[in-house]
Amino acid sequence: MKIEGTPYRSVWVDKEDGWSVRIIDQTRLPWALDFARLTTVAEAAHAIRAMLVRGAPLIGAVAAYGVYLALRADSSSAALERDAAMLKATRPTAVNLAWAVDRMLAKLRPAADAARIRLAFAEAGAIADEDAAMCEAIGDHGMGLIADIAARKPGRVNLLTHCNAGWLATVDWGTALAPIYKAHNAGIPVHVWVDETRPRNQGASLTAWELGKHGVPHTVIADNAGGHLMQHGEVDLVITGADRVTRTGDAANKIGTYLKALAARDNNIPFWVALPSSTIDWTISDGVREIPIEERAASEVTTITGRALDGSIATVRVVPSFSQAANPAFDVTPARLITGLITERGRCAASAAGLAGLYPAFA
Repeated sequence: MKIEGTPYRSVWVDKEDGWSVRIIDQTRLPWALDFARLTTVAEAAHAIRAMLVRGAPLIGAVAAYGVYLALRADSSSAALERDAAMLKATRPTAVNLAWAVDRMLAKLRPAADAARIRLAFAEAGAIADEDAAMCEAIGDHGMGLIADIAARKPGRVNLLTHCNAGWLATVDWGTALAPIYKAHNAGIPVHVWVDETRPRNQGASLTAWELGKHGVPHTVIADNAGGHLMQHGEVDLVITGADRVTRTGDAANKIGTYLKALAARDNNIPFWVALPSSTIDWTISDGVREIPIEERAASEVTTITGRALDGSIATVRVVPSFSQAANPAFDVTPARLITGLITERGRCAASAAGLAGLYPAFA
């Protein structure tokens, strides 16, 4: 995707030295476009844990490069296992993280120490390239949903999304936003209702930023406004991403997604989840009971960061000093509330049978 006409990915190898890894520091958006350089596994782990990078597919790609950076310091088997375990522990909910690290381990364990750095560099690059290709395919398969609505109604197609599932959450294109970008590029008039997505405001700070940079019309709304808009016919389609999808179609996504699915069901609005196959956890069937939900710091709820009227960036407390806060980072939307899944292989029902139809080797 492009920023001010310049194409970017969310993670790439430094073009000057040819070995270090560059990322966009997403904690600085939308106030500044800053880049971070990763040179060690510890720096890669910090980038994931502190959410310099976030979004399930991107976390997986950065973790893969983290394994590569680890091997540059110590390519022994003991160090490989230790550093891989450390990376997998940084964020528990997004399955892409463990998927990418396990894929790296499968490639590297049989190799001689001397060959591991080269193999890891190539495999991490392959994971990144495959993610970009899968997300573009998701865009192709999902665009038809938007085109069908556009063919049936005059004016713009109003879409609602929650959190950030655009190219900033993947290596390129995005998941939930990929069909929107494809539709916009094809000339279909689209408008996106962007949930602010408290407590970290990924919608307001990231989704709005990248949609704006691409020229897609959008409006930021308070999280609780979505149901009202649905009741008044202002939402034609809801598309979200996911951090983990069970083999039966339950989907974990940023906290608040479940409530949007309930509102969509009550108002007969299609609710689709977009994801690459790397987000599917084929080992579990009950998302509510089996998907681990990350509990993040209370400070994400009790404080908020923004640009002050004088132009400075400030963090302020928004709750009483004596009040505690809970911060579950994700919730699970049961498959029964999901109209369907959009994957790189096509669309399917959110069910074991639906996923088996697209991925028979895993069923």
